[in-house]
Amino acid sequence: MRFTVPGPRSLAGQLFAMQAVLIAVVVAGYALFSYVSDRGQAEEAATRQATAVARSVADSPSVLAATRTPDPTAELQPYALKVMRDTEVDFITIMDPRGIRWTHPDPKQIGQTFQGHTERALKGETFTETYTGTLGPSVRAVTPIKDGGRVVGLVSAGIRVEQITQRVQDQLTALLGVAAGALVLGAVGTYVVNARLRRHTHGMNATELSRMHDYHQAALHAVREGLLMLDGQYRVALINDGGRELLGVAGDVVGRSVAELGLPAPLTGALLASEPRVDEVHLTASRVLVINTSPVSGGERRGTVVTLRDVTELQSLMGELDSERGFTQALRSQAHEAANRLHTVVSLIELGRAEEAVEFATAELELAQALTDQVVAAVSEPVLAALLLGKTAQANERGVELMVSEDSSLDDGLLPESLPARDLVTILGNLIDNAVDAAQGSARARVTVAAYTRGSGDVEELVLRVSDTGPGVDPEHAEAVFQRGFSTKPAGPGGRGLGLALVRQAAQRHEGSLTVAEADGGGAEFEVRLPLREPGTPADAVPSGAAPVTRGAGGDA
Repeated sequence: MRFTVPGPRSLAGQLFAMQAVLIAVVVAGYALFSYVSDRGQAEEAATRQATAVARSVADSPSVLAATRTPDPTAELQPYALKVMRDTEVDFITIMDPRGIRWTHPDPKQIGQTFQGHTERALKGETFTETYTGTLGPSVRAVTPIKDGGRVVGLVSAGIRVEQITQRVQDQLTALLGVAAGALVLGAVGTYVVNARLRRHTHGMNATELSRMHDYHQAALHAVREGLLMLDGQYRVALINDGGRELLGVAGDVVGRSVAELGLPAPLTGALLASEPRVDEVHLTASRVLVINTSPVSGGERRGTVVTLRDVTELQSLMGELDSERGFTQALRSQAHEAANRLHTVVSLIELGRAEEAVEFATAELELAQALTDQVVAAVSEPVLAALLLGKTAQANERGVELMVSEDSSLDDGLLPESLPARDLVTILGNLIDNAVDAAQGSARARVTVAAYTRGSGDVEELVLRVSDTGPGVDPEHAEAVFQRGFSTKPAGPGGRGLGLALVRQAAQRHEGSLTVAEADGGGAEFEVRLPLREPGTPADAVPSGAAPVTRGAGGDA
């Protein structure tokens, strides 16, 4: 025979059982207390009632007068029965000082000796006792009948214990009915409350809830992506370690409104939006984040779940990949052009015009070498030099001339370790790409790049300036052009308006600045200034390995 061990009950079931037992114990205890208390009160009331009746009879002048007659029973028996009916006592016995009964509810007991104690009454004292007589156990009072100072008779009035018990039982029955009603009402209320609790806990028991909480905490700390939960009033209900790091918030932010976290306005607006957001790109002070929001609803809005992914490195790599693609296209075009030129040289040799072939070939080599020499002479920092050479070829393919200003002078080894080459590629690459887009199609399409160092007080800074011959920037949009999503060009597959936002983010990350102004020949001029010192160091600190201040002829232009 197999026995099935029942599993642990749900938390709601355990609470229901506990509350039902508690209500039953409380009701039973109250019923027991009430029974004992009511019985004591009933006995006390019966004692008072018997005492009052006995004294009233003993003090009656007719009773005293009857004790003086030869046959007291003739007058006292009817009187005692009448008083007994009127006062609802079980017996009234009037007797002589010897205890011989003159009256009794049972006429056969008249003339018999009273069963009970009379000593204290013979001394003139009224007392009460519980005694078993001819009518069974009773609570009785015994008091003397006095004629002057002499005791001429005794009166005993009593109520049977059985009658007292019946009264208490009647009260107890009513009490048990009320207690049963309270128990049923409490059980129904407990069931309703626990049914609601069961819905909220999905029928899980305490062990399962505890285990889920442990898993919940472990998952929050293990997930590297950011997780943010907002309540119905857009206050932070929960945030994991990844969310704190990605949003750059510290301290206890639970219970604070999203608007109080100091996040960028577009990101705050996305978190406060009521509609879901899917894979939206937003910028913070130092990161590029992809956010997804999903409202939590159960008949009413209960809050929002937000997931955050850091794509800063990915965005930077995508920028570099775009540059590499541009370089590849430029090289492909250059290879095609070189093949055409080689065919030209071969054709000239076949025609017997060798001197013209040599002159044609060396002219192309001199032009390419002159461009390389110009860039390397102005900017010997290898990463920037390679970027400028690649962007020059790429711009040339688009019909835009890219020039390095004569003011440029940037030696290798000048940049500190805190200013990585990747950030310089992000800054200068995006500025050049935007400038080429703006200049393309304009008359004498040209983009001019300047890169040099200059002193500003005790701080040396790197200046990167890119100007173009395009239509320029409307002064009303001088600040908006740096916001993510702003663009005057049609949006492509990947969206637009992110390049300048990334440039400003990189500049601010290194405590630099980004400004836009009108170029001398028309168009726009973007300028980035980056301090050549470790972030957070005093302004008058001179970076180790920094080169002397270098200024071009028009370094402040």
